[in-house]
Amino acid sequence: MTTPALLRLREACPAAHITLLTPAKLAGLWASHPAVDDVMTIPARSSVLTVSRRLRERQFTHALVLPNSPRSALEVFLAGVPERLGYARPWRNWLLTQALPARAEAVPMHKRTVAEIQQLIAQPATALPTGPYLPARAHQIHEYLHLVAAWGASPRPLSPTLSAVPFADTGLARHFPPDSQRASCLIGLNPGAEYGPAKRWPIESFAATANELYRQLDCEFLIFGGLGDVALAENLRARLTAPLAHGHVTSLAGKTRLGELMSALKHCQVLLTNDTGPMHVAAALGTPVVVPFGSTSPELTGPGLPGDRRHRLLKSAVPCAPCFLRQCPIDFRCLNGISVQSVTAAVLASLHPA
Repeated sequence: MTTPALLRLREACPAAHITLLTPAKLAGLWASHPAVDDVMTIPARSSVLTVSRRLRERQFTHALVLPNSPRSALEVFLAGVPERLGYARPWRNWLLTQALPARAEAVPMHKRTVAEIQQLIAQPATALPTGPYLPARAHQIHEYLHLVAAWGASPRPLSPTLSAVPFADTGLARHFPPDSQRASCLIGLNPGAEYGPAKRWPIESFAATANELYRQLDCEFLIFGGLGDVALAENLRARLTAPLAHGHVTSLAGKTRLGELMSALKHCQVLLTNDTGPMHVAAALGTPVVVPFGSTSPELTGPGLPGDRRHRLLKSAVPCAPCFLRQCPIDFRCLNGISVQSVTAAVLASLHPA
């Protein structure tokens, strides 16, 4: 979601040398990205002093502090970067030379308490507010665009953009059955969500959707996930019908580095996913995504450019969502209320847009 702002910054400062500082595990996202000239990586468990020392050696003149953490501001302060721009937040304003106040359209992601949730679900439907709840420019993309606008860049939104190496160059084909990849379409399934179970559409619903899509289409499936999702991926595979599970589905859970994951996501015609990192990556690579939303808000952190019709974002009309909790304290009605039929229809619409 930072890529539109960085592209606008590059547009406004074409001669600048822009270096991106990022955790080492995310460096692959920025390979050959047109907004940046260089990538500095932060190894896991690096101290503030280590990072600031490396920044000081490079003698940067300006620092755009995208995270809202005190640590990110402290690192560039200790590095002696003369100009330091970021949002005003507790415990760090004095570390910045330009601390921007919160945008008027910004909406905090408030984690609801159990008492608040119980109060909301106890109200009759007629007592609940109707209509749009959020400003049109509430999405997180605008947070970053507003920052670079302070340095003269355009705040007009762009689609998030990433690039991937061709799938054929990755060697991932070794994971496929010998007679696979002959179907007319390839559909990705991403049933995990590292944040917690409140963001995970039920695994039985993923399986039922895949079974129905296989019944209607000549298609194959890729299951995505990290090392922690291997068991979840196998659970999903076990729920698929025998013809689908044998020869028409390949699990890449725990088998891909970041660059390989990006190539595989780009290779899919559509990705059915929970609200998680691969959702954003797929959308930025140009792959349509279908996303059941539960505890989080598509209006604030949905994939791609807000309003992009390539993506189908589904949610239930329940009063307690979004709660922004990791686990549901009641009956998981937000995601249980999203039917297999509606998600199947959304995937088919993504494959065959009007």
